[in-house]
Amino acid sequence: MLEEKLRQLGQDHIVKLLETGAGFVSRSEIEKDLKEVNIPLIRDLMEGRHLYQEPALVQVKPAPVVPASFSTSPEAGPYRAHGEDLLRKGKVAALVVAGGQGSRLGIDAPKGVVGVTPVTGKSLFQLHAEKVLALSRKYGRAVPLFVMTSRVNDADTRDFFARHAFFGLDPQDVFFFVQGMLPSITLDGRFVLSHHGGLFMNPDGHGGTLAALRKNGCLDIMRARGIEEIFYFQVDNPLVSICDPLFIGLHNLQGAKMSSKVVRKTSFDEKVGIIAEVDGKTRVVEYSDMSDDMRYALDAEGRMLYWAGNSAIHMIRRDFVESLTSSAMRLPFHRAEKNIPALDSAGNPVEIRGIKFETFIFDALPMAEKSVTLEVIREHEFAPVKNMTGEDSLETSRTLQSELHKSWLKDLGVEVSDRSLIEISPLAALEKDDLASRVKSLPAKIEKDMYIQ
Repeated sequence: MLEEKLRQLGQDHIVKLLETGAGFVSRSEIEKDLKEVNIPLIRDLMEGRHLYQEPALVQVKPAPVVPASFSTSPEAGPYRAHGEDLLRKGKVAALVVAGGQGSRLGIDAPKGVVGVTPVTGKSLFQLHAEKVLALSRKYGRAVPLFVMTSRVNDADTRDFFARHAFFGLDPQDVFFFVQGMLPSITLDGRFVLSHHGGLFMNPDGHGGTLAALRKNGCLDIMRARGIEEIFYFQVDNPLVSICDPLFIGLHNLQGAKMSSKVVRKTSFDEKVGIIAEVDGKTRVVEYSDMSDDMRYALDAEGRMLYWAGNSAIHMIRRDFVESLTSSAMRLPFHRAEKNIPALDSAGNPVEIRGIKFETFIFDALPMAEKSVTLEVIREHEFAPVKNMTGEDSLETSRTLQSELHKSWLKDLGVEVSDRSLIEISPLAALEKDDLASRVKSLPAKIEKDMYIQ
C-alpha cells in the first residue's frame, strides 16, 4: 500500500495530503515515481550512507599522462593495431550519454537533435551515428551503439532515430536505455512535491550510466555479443573520436579497468576538473575542490602543474562495470544543495532549498586497479556545445570543426581560403589518412564553403 510505504520512509506529510484528498497530489504519479527507485537505497542516502567522502588532497601529484605526441610516434603503432584488431573482432561498444535537454541552446528537445556541423547543420545524433557507421564499415564489424536517455527525453530520442532511419545504422545494433532517477528531499529529509503532483525527481548523475546498464539488461546484451570494452562519451562533443583505436589499444594492452582522455587546460581558472594522483590512486579533482595552491601550482619549468583537464571520454571494461554495479560495490553519491521548484502544503508553487543525490562516473577511477591517461590535442577532439555563444558554444564548436577539417585538406596539399567553412562527413573520412585516397578528386583550391561526402 502506498501510504504504508511512505510512512516507512518518514513521509507522513504526503500521506496526510493523500488521505485528505488534496487535488494537487497525484496518487498515480507518486506510485510511478516510487516504482522507479530503490527504496532501501533511498533510505540509506537519507540516513547518510553511501555518500562521497572528499579526499584530503594531502598526498597529491600530477597523474602519469601519455603525451599527445605519442600518437605520431613509431611506438604507437602496436597499440593502434591492437585497438583496430579489437574493433574487427567486435569487442568494443560505443556508449553516448544523452539524457539532457537542449534548453540552453534554445530548443525544447533532446540536446542530441541540435544541429551542430558547420555547413550542413547535422544534429549531434546524426554526426555520432555516422561515425559509428563509418567505424563499422572500416573494420568490417558492427560497433553497437548504446544511447543513455532520460525519463524526459527517451521517447523523443527513440522517435528521432526512427524518423531518420537510424542514420544508416542497423536498428538491431542501437540500444536505448533510461537513466535512473532519485527523489530530491528537503533539508529535513522530506520528499518534495513537484508541479505535476508527483515527487520531484532528479537524474542520478552520469555515474548512473553504469547502474542503468545493468538495470536495463545492457550488460547482458554486451556479454552475449562478446563486448569486452566500452567507449564512453557525452553527446555534446561533436569532435569526439569515437572508439579511437590508439586509445582502445593503450587501455586494453596495459590491462586498465578504466582509462581517460585529457586535454590541456586553457588557463589556471578554466572551470574543469583535472586528473591527478591522490594517495597513489588516479582520480578526478573537481575545479571547486582545488585549493589556490593546487590550482596555480607550477612545475620546475614554470608551467601549469595540474593541466590535465577531464574531457569526459573514457574506456571502461565491461567486467569492471559489472563489478561496480554488483551488490558489493557502488559509486558514492554526492549530496548537493539546490533550489528546487516545488508545491507547498497548500498546493502553491514555491522554490525551496533541497538536496539532490547524484553519482559521477569519474569516481570509478580510483576503484580501478590500473588506469591509463592519454592526452589529446584539444582542437582535434574536444569542442563541447553547452551554450549558444561564448565559451564552449555552438559558435566555437562549429569553428573548431571547420578548422580541423581545413587542416586535413591543407596537410594533403589542398589550398583552402580562410573564409571558407569546411565540413567532412565521417562517412568520407574519420581521420586525415582516410581522406588521402580521395584528395585527387578534390579541387586544388577551395574558396567557398564545402561539404565533402
